[in-house]
Amino acid sequence: MPSKVRIALDAMGGDGGAAVVIPGAAISLGRHRETEFLLVGDRAKIEPELDRYPQLKATSKIIHTEVAVSGSDKPSQALRRGRKTSSMWLAIDAVKKGEADVAVSAGNTGALMAMSRFHLRTLKGIDRPAIAGLWPTLRGESAVLDLGATIGGDAHHLVALALMGAAMTSVLFDKKRPTVGLLNIGTEEIKGHEEIREAGEILRARNLPELDYIGFVEGDGIGKGLVDVIVTEGFSGNIALKAAEGTARQMAELLRNEMKRSWLSKLGYLFARGAFQALRDKMDPNKSNGGVFLGLNGLVVKSHGGTSAEGFAYAIDVGYEMAHYDLLNKINQMLNREGGALNSVQAAQEAVS
Repeated sequence: MPSKVRIALDAMGGDGGAAVVIPGAAISLGRHRETEFLLVGDRAKIEPELDRYPQLKATSKIIHTEVAVSGSDKPSQALRRGRKTSSMWLAIDAVKKGEADVAVSAGNTGALMAMSRFHLRTLKGIDRPAIAGLWPTLRGESAVLDLGATIGGDAHHLVALALMGAAMTSVLFDKKRPTVGLLNIGTEEIKGHEEIREAGEILRARNLPELDYIGFVEGDGIGKGLVDVIVTEGFSGNIALKAAEGTARQMAELLRNEMKRSWLSKLGYLFARGAFQALRDKMDPNKSNGGVFLGLNGLVVKSHGGTSAEGFAYAIDVGYEMAHYDLLNKINQMLNREGGALNSVQAAQEAVS
């Protein structure tokens, strides 16, 4: 693992741009002193922010560009117009050239994925990349993928997601053999689409040493933390994510309204405010910020666009962990072990069919 972790930050991405990215980098640097930053964006906007953080300034280099990818740009437009000149592209390019170990951006998700896939390409044996995120659960956190990078996928794709998710959680949760489940409409083996059932049969038959496959998990099992890794294709994964985020906001609003309804409820809040604060901390989206693009020849982390400086710092932390513990090498080892795990999986898939 590298002694120094070099992180390229898209300082123009997201709703706040440099006003969020720079303070976020300063927060993360306080937790990881062995970090160096490449700050990519408009020097005139970066330097005033950077002057407020002398320690960050001492370990940072600015790559100047005034071109930023808009949140409304379609991926094809962003790739055409922002290629080679935008802050997003140049952050990814730093990873491509080996000048950075990981790139972090709060910019347009579709554009970031399109640029990352075009410039970094996918790993051998991986057809399509995925977005993996951390999900707060009753038992801590679980990794969920794919959260919307691609729509659909056959059994081979789902098994590849399982391998990559296991590699990611082995880094983040320090587990040698993370538990993995396939998201499905029921736990019975006869339920679900054919590709999900096939993936389940393959994972059970292979009994891969990198992961402990426990079977199908229903939607309510995600929040229960039944497994370390939840695997699904991008369409279902994105719907699950947005539904969970919406439910969390709804519950918070309902709770606020109830607390204001009567003097008795206000008094109850005073006695229980410690518990409510703990609940807010547990459900704080900032602390689960940072979606990892898996399956690429390089590390890229996507932050929520509207996050705070603290939230962006958590996304940087995720990138730091992925680089420090050599996630790419772990994924490659998993894919290539025993003559190529995915080749064996594909053979097993053909045997099952």
